[in-house]
Amino acid sequence: MTKPLIVGVSGASGLVYAVRALKYLLAADYTIELVASRATYMVWQAEENIRMPAEPEKQELFWRSQAGVKSGGTLNCHRWADVGDNIASGSFRTLGMVIIPCSMSTVAKIAVGLSSDLLERAADVQLKEGKPLVVVPRETPLSLIHLRNLTALAEAGVKIVPAIPAWYHHPKTINDLVDFVVARTLDTLDIDCIPLERWKSK
Repeated sequence: MTKPLIVGVSGASGLVYAVRALKYLLAADYTIELVASRATYMVWQAEENIRMPAEPEKQELFWRSQAGVKSGGTLNCHRWADVGDNIASGSFRTLGMVIIPCSMSTVAKIAVGLSSDLLERAADVQLKEGKPLVVVPRETPLSLIHLRNLTALAEAGVKIVPAIPAWYHHPKTINDLVDFVVARTLDTLDIDCIPLERWKSK
C-alpha cells in the first residue's frame, strides 16, 4: 500500500496550483491528506468568490469538484486548527509533504519551528522525521527577510520550488503554465503523473 502524501494549502495567491496538483494526484490514485490554512478560506473568496466549507467531508467534495476528479485516489481533509490530528504525529508514515502555494508567513513559521496550526505542525513533523518537505512560494518581490527564511528552510533540507513557469514546452493555456510548476514540484518527490513536454536538446 502506497503511503499518503500530505498536501498543505496556505493563504497565498494561486490556489489553482493546489487544484491542478490534486487533479493529477487523485487521477493517479494517490492517497492525499489535505490541510488548508485558515487564510485559504479568505483567498478562495478573494480569487474565485467561492466559500470553502470547513467540514472535512464537505471539503473533500469541494476540492474534488474544483479539481474535476469525482473518483480516483483517496482524499482526506483535515481541519486547520486540529493540531491533534494524525498528520501531526511523527508516527504517521507519509511520502512527505508539499505546501502549494506557500505563503511567506507559512515559510517564516516553519523556518523558526512555530506550529500555530495543523499545516505548520505537519510541516514541522516532516522536518524532524527527515521526510521530504517541498514548498512552492508565491510572492514577489522577495524581501531580505523572505530570502533568509527560505535559506533557512533550504539549509534544513526543504526543497524550494518557486511558482515560476517555463516556456520551452510551448504552453497554450494558463493551465499549461500551472501544470509545469506542479510537475516540477512533484518531480522533487519522484512523482511523475503529469503529461509534460520536457526539455530536449536540439
